Amino acid sequence: MGLIKIENMEFYAYHGCFEEEQIVGNRFLVDLSIETDMQVPAKSDDIQDALNYQKAYLLVKEEMHKKSHLLEHIAGRILDSLYDYFDTIKKAEVKVSKMNPPMGGKMERVSVTLSR
Repeated sequence: MGLIKIENMEFYAYHGCFEEEQIVGNRFLVDLSIETDMQVPAKSDDIQDALNYQKAYLLVKEEMHKKSHLLEHIAGRILDSLYDYFDTIKKAEVKVSKMNPPMGGKMERVSVTLSR
């Protein structure tokens, strides 16, 4: 088994429950961990044998550009997309963070983490 991590992917997107958030947008960070069998690519050195993490990034990017109200919904869609595309995933975890959320106080971010 092996673990692929793609960390601190940054996106500007239009997610949120408030109308202003869906108009003005905000910065979001996404962290992704994918557990998969890496025995074959570790020996073959062939991208065809590996879980292509560039494609994983593109799937995350595609989901981040679809408007949502909730971080939970975004994270769930990302997991669905990854599992639909890759049949070798044993376990995946995604963390979606909204930077400077409009919550009436000073904070760096709010995050949701889902795993499957």
